[in-house]
Amino acid sequence: MKEVMCFIRANKVNDTKKALAGNGFPAFTCRKCLGRGKKSIDPDLLNTVLAVGELPLSPIGENLTEATRLIAKRFFTLIVEEKDVDKAVETIIAANQTGDPGDGRIFVLPILEAFTVRSGEPTMEAF
Repeated sequence: MKEVMCFIRANKVNDTKKALAGNGFPAFTCRKCLGRGKKSIDPDLLNTVLAVGELPLSPIGENLTEATRLIAKRFFTLIVEEKDVDKAVETIIAANQTGDPGDGRIFVLPILEAFTVRSGEPTMEAF
């Protein structure tokens, strides 16, 4: 079993839920979170902005002002069989990819053990 975790844009939650459920992944968790990635800043542009004293009204200007601002994101996590990891990752990418910085990030981790809380029994074979 594997855990597929992803951070996505807040406005892509409904698309992601529909895509996951429609591709055979009806069980997942989604949480609100705040965070930011590592947007790159062109050093020449930064020097120009500092010399002129104004930020351009563009995504580049936004990048320059977001050095410490946290952005609303959503965190999805789902547990899948190892054979389904690629399908889950492809589903998430298809629902979230815009081609712009900030589309998100996906992580895949191994699940070593799982238990049913009610009975305390191991449940690895259920997956």
